[in-house]
Amino acid sequence: MSLVHLVDRDTATGTVKDQLDQIHGAFGTVPAMFRAVASSPAALRSMWGSFGALGDGTLGAALGEQIAVAVANRNACAYCLAAHTALGRRAGVPRDAMAAAQEGRSDDPRTAAALRFALALVEERGQVPADEVRAVRDAGFGDEEIVEIVAHVALNLFTNYVNVALDVPVDFPTVALRRSA
Repeated sequence: MSLVHLVDRDTATGTVKDQLDQIHGAFGTVPAMFRAVASSPAALRSMWGSFGALGDGTLGAALGEQIAVAVANRNACAYCLAAHTALGRRAGVPRDAMAAAQEGRSDDPRTAAALRFALALVEERGQVPADEVRAVRDAGFGDEEIVEIVAHVALNLFTNYVNVALDVPVDFPTVALRRSA
């Protein structure tokens, strides 16, 4: 049971109603995480706006979802792991690649470098050594993409913390957490 009220789209008003309607349009439903965050109109604007901005970024949906499952697994966020696994599959990432991403792995060297960098950011709380940035750059990522990886990690920390701290009920098919490498 969620530790905050889950706002009902049908009774919401103003900008919260507008945003929940947009979310419903995107998902065909309003996932519980957004209903929890809707308790704060400012937080909902921030979260939904960030998803939209990063969705239009250069990394693409597949890599964004792989980063999300790696961060979710590292933070033991069952909600985000379930949601982003489903979204990753919808973005065309094979099941085994999503499972590998949970552990920060990929058969694709470029994706593997991005996942290692993302998890280093989580583990080091952003205080990564310069060689971590060089490694992701050496894998073919430019400044724009490197900054976007940081932004994806930051957004996923926000969603992980919301779901874990507030015990938001998982409303996606569950995915088992994996032991981190």
